[in-house]
Amino acid sequence: MIKSKLIAHRGIFDNETIIENTIPSFQKAFQYHYPIELDVQLTKDNQIIVFHDEDLSRMTGENLMVQEMDYSDLKKKSLLGTKARIPLLREVLELNQDQEYIDIEIKPTKRIYDTIFYLMKELNGYHQYVLKSFDPRLIRTIKKQYPDVQAGLLIHNKYDKWFYQWICHTSFILHYSKCDFVAISKILLSNAKMMKKFSSYPIFVWTIKEKEEVNYQDHLTYICNNLPYPQQKDS
Repeated sequence: MIKSKLIAHRGIFDNETIIENTIPSFQKAFQYHYPIELDVQLTKDNQIIVFHDEDLSRMTGENLMVQEMDYSDLKKKSLLGTKARIPLLREVLELNQDQEYIDIEIKPTKRIYDTIFYLMKELNGYHQYVLKSFDPRLIRTIKKQYPDVQAGLLIHNKYDKWFYQWICHTSFILHYSKCDFVAISKILLSNAKMMKKFSSYPIFVWTIKEKEEVNYQDHLTYICNNLPYPQQKDS
């Protein structure tokens, strides 16, 4: 499990000179020896790419669904009008050389089994990583097939559908998913009832945007933007 108290959310970036979830953003994080958080998806042609959104509209201005495209087309896309491109997960792994921990969020997918298969194929031989997802079925499947892999359940403070919010805010979903840790919205830190449910799990908190929000509680790991914080970084 990640021991650092700070994780660089999508690397270190400003989305002007350095773009999120790209090789330069991860290089910058590794320069400061930070673990990184990133997002992965499976393309139509079964490539594991590093990209957050379900479509290209925010990053390229095109209303195209990422998981319906081949990587040969995706890799040509210019991100936010720069020379940055969408990397493959294997490129990040090769850059890191298993030195710093990588916190990998698996984005929602209709191809759960394919996504897990190709992701674990890419991760074969690597050890410094954890996996997480909002989908408890995905985490449950990982823990059944790869019990030694550390996998966590992402939990939001608010969901679009009341039933899903209710079930995701119960202890049942933690037991069902068989998760090793929980990754929660920072808003839930003030919910005493919810925090009591999480008390027996390591807790990751997202997304911290101001250094004043980092208070170094022993049981919390912070997924942060605006890194580095030189005066706060672990020695």
